Amino acid sequence: MHCLFFNLTMREPMMQQQQRRTPETGCGMAQYFDITNNAIPTQQETLGQIVTEILRSGKPVDRKTICSKLLVKLEQVSDAEMEKHYHGLLALVLGRE
Repeated sequence: MHCLFFNLTMREPMMQQQQRRTPETGCGMAQYFDITNNAIPTQQETLGQIVTEILRSGKPVDRKTICSKLLVKLEQVSDAEMEKHYHGLLALVLGRE
């Protein structure tokens, strides 16, 4: 994917504005909005999903319940990257990160 992003600078008078191409900025934004189903969610997204599931089930949101949900998800995952993701979250919740 080829990205172009133009940034106008105000160094010159309005009629002679200089255009500077910064592909990193444009590509970063394009990649941010081009989320695929295979993308690993952030830790915040995963924890948010887990807390939502716990609240909908009517259980209390505490460390034990969150760890239980994480362990269930860890047992169900087959992707090595997602397994690593859940291990990292367990370490975070248990204060071992």
